[in-house]
Amino acid sequence: MIANATHMQREIEEIPQAVARLLDGSGAVLAEAGRGIKERDPHFVVTVARGSSDHAATFMKYAVELTAGLAVASVGPSIASIYGRKLRLDGSACLAISQSGKSPDIVAMAETARAGGALTIAVTNTADSPLARASDYAINILAGPERSVAATKTFINSAVAGLALMAHSTGDEALLAALARLPDHFGKAIGCDWMSVLAETIEKQRSLFILGRGPSAAMANEAALKFKETCGMHAEAYSAAEVMHGPLALIGPDFPVLALAARDASEPSVADAADSLAAKGAPVFVTSALANRATRLPHVATGHPLTDPLTLIVSFYMFVEAFARHRGLDPDAPRNLRKVTETV
Repeated sequence: MIANATHMQREIEEIPQAVARLLDGSGAVLAEAGRGIKERDPHFVVTVARGSSDHAATFMKYAVELTAGLAVASVGPSIASIYGRKLRLDGSACLAISQSGKSPDIVAMAETARAGGALTIAVTNTADSPLARASDYAINILAGPERSVAATKTFINSAVAGLALMAHSTGDEALLAALARLPDHFGKAIGCDWMSVLAETIEKQRSLFILGRGPSAAMANEAALKFKETCGMHAEAYSAAEVMHGPLALIGPDFPVLALAARDASEPSVADAADSLAAKGAPVFVTSALANRATRLPHVATGHPLTDPLTLIVSFYMFVEAFARHRGLDPDAPRNLRKVTETV
């Protein structure tokens, strides 16, 4: 680790240790909460979150729908905090994700969900927080202090906690084993060099698309947010299928595309989309060996379709932190932003 590294770089490099700490230190409560979900046998799941935490919730939406066969819906926190409406959530589980656990609208929605009959699970980096106290189960993600405004290790630990909850509730031993291997995979993902491949092309542009599909679509959303936060650069996330509709009109030589392809059933379609956009003259970069026209990026395969997207975003984090500094920006202190935003 470099002595004068940014907080963001240090926190990215800590991800392997942070995940190991979560799986060890919160393993018992994750198993307990998983059993609680199994006993409740919910008919559907709702999520409550904002920002990077909402991207972790989107990741969980795909994971739950693909493996447990339960429909997952994101509930707007303002339904409770601004509009004062109560929802009928009998027979559901509610996953509320917040790093600080203090945002009033997230807490209000968790309280409303619990009152409406949902089994509520808080995923937070602050053990004794209002959100933790408002929920049936509270998962401390044990990421440790995160000083950079841009969330990195808390995003990863939130997503890993969600996968562990699901694995315990469904008895998915293969997923639990894959989670145990993640610290080693994250260490390798940190070493993937995207900077030398991407920087020269992207620095000349003002905007880009980031693509994903299935669980990796959540990673595309997270990557687009990080471009805005740390680099002051506009980025928009799309499904590799949706980009072929209206957004296609923007594609050309001056419009870069980053396609995040995981090793799952969606990889061929993401690689095909990347090649199709490259054929239209766009500079396209993709994390897949299946692509022929698009430029391939190094990536770490984890051996499980649900953990694969997480190594992609870790490699991206290392790139975007370095790219922000390359642009003369401080990724720890983005303009107009602060670490904790307590929306009502």
